[in-house]
Amino acid sequence: MGAKVSKQLERRKALSIQRKLLTGLQKNSGNEFPGSDYRPPNRKNWMQDLNPQKLHINQIVWPGTHDSATNKIGIPCITRPFAQCQSISIYNQLVKGTRVLDIRVQEDRRVCHGILKTYNVDVVINDIKKFLGETQSEIIILEIRTEFGHQDPPDFDKYLVDQLGEFLIHQDDRMFEKTVTDLLPKRVICVWKPRKSPPPKPGGPLWSAGYLKDNWIDTDLPSTKFNSNLKHLTEQQAVSKRRFFYRVENTVTPQADNPVVCVKPVTKRIHNYARLFIAQCHSNGCADRLQIFSTDFIDEDFVDSCVGLTYARVEGKT
Repeated sequence: MGAKVSKQLERRKALSIQRKLLTGLQKNSGNEFPGSDYRPPNRKNWMQDLNPQKLHINQIVWPGTHDSATNKIGIPCITRPFAQCQSISIYNQLVKGTRVLDIRVQEDRRVCHGILKTYNVDVVINDIKKFLGETQSEIIILEIRTEFGHQDPPDFDKYLVDQLGEFLIHQDDRMFEKTVTDLLPKRVICVWKPRKSPPPKPGGPLWSAGYLKDNWIDTDLPSTKFNSNLKHLTEQQAVSKRRFFYRVENTVTPQADNPVVCVKPVTKRIHNYARLFIAQCHSNGCADRLQIFSTDFIDEDFVDSCVGLTYARVEGKT
């Protein structure tokens, strides 16, 4: 018992130190970077506003959501706080400016997060199609994977093509150098990551797992995650040379041996440091490597920070 208490006291001390480190860095270095003062006039159409004829795919800093379809997961006030990473629907995330979705499914096509499940993936697809029907030039990266510990939904690749076929941008390395206009009217890059089923074939309508990579750091300590994200990003090539998407997640994760195991209070430890991260990327010379930037409980300021750096790239300010 005494050892457990001592361990928790050490963890609290570490958390306090890490919070002070990030707060101090923000105070001393600030949150400014090229494009940091830009605010999109309409987040629902921010790619349109940046001029699709000028906006290249490899210039975009894509605002994404982590565990995107968890707004109604589990039982409210009982199991939901342990798995909910977003509080609004897929459609409302897209309207707010999100352009990368992280969807986990199980064998019956229901969205899940670990052992907890929520609505059928049809809800996600219908929200995407609704958004696409209301916009003209917004490109979405849709990552769908079979959740760890679950089986692949039968014939799920055929389902995705049947549902989204008219919008799907086919797998093609040359896409990264193209403009948004070059890709229209196709508007969805769908990355399908099965656990055991055959992966998508080259040149097909779905993209394979190797086209969306990240370095997941499983920690609830904000400075540890912040610095690890920065380190892994510096190890990547510049987006202009890359032929895959690389994601950084501005999140921290509840740990089983910590008394605080609900997502929201834990991820808040890093949530407000997104602009600081981009500013540090700029000051450390690796802002040209930032591509997908994802978060829990996405908000307008997070979207604006990603769109601002995108704007600066388009205008040649970085």
